[in-house]
Amino acid sequence: MILDIVKGVAIGICASAPVGPIAILVIQKSLSKGHRAGFITGLGACVVDTVFSIVAIFALAAAEKIINEHRELILLAGGVVVTILGWTMSTSDPFRKLKARESSGPAVSVTDFLQAVFMGLSNPGAIFVIFALFAFFGIGPLDSSDWRVAPIIISVSVGSALYWFAVTWMLSHFRKKFRLRTILWINRLTGAIIVIIGLVLLGEGLFRILFMGGQLF
Repeated sequence: MILDIVKGVAIGICASAPVGPIAILVIQKSLSKGHRAGFITGLGACVVDTVFSIVAIFALAAAEKIINEHRELILLAGGVVVTILGWTMSTSDPFRKLKARESSGPAVSVTDFLQAVFMGLSNPGAIFVIFALFAFFGIGPLDSSDWRVAPIIISVSVGSALYWFAVTWMLSHFRKKFRLRTILWINRLTGAIIVIIGLVLLGEGLFRILFMGGQLF
């Protein structure tokens, strides 16, 4: 059982490590708003990893079938969501946010958490990463009555949360070395990168529909 818990923590860390839209979002939040906002955003990603882990344990085959049958719809919807979030990031004003924080004290925005959740759920590739990690560490589909299920899922969440806590803590300390003008350009650059990722998802979805015979429903 201890080995399964260690494997779960490793899966949570490995699932969070790839640099993708969520990682870019966490970096942006940590540098522009501080450790707490960055960590809350990372917890949104942690929730998504937990959901995907539950799917991987209980319904691997069914999930793969649904994703393959509706890949075009997932790509188009995910592309729209990611593009909108990236555009919002690139046009936001970190100066106003930082001044508001200084005058009213530290605050945690639910929006930061929800942005990460929506971005994670809109990325169809992320769930395949979870599937691959479970297979790599030798954790296959389990029955709901198996007592190992809960500890494994919790350990994945813990691993993901630990990763994001460490990353956002380090980024928040580097934040002190940046000027406000630098943070503004970081916002714009990271937002632009996420917009590009969203447009790529949209383009792939449209390409599959127009040239590969894919269908939305």
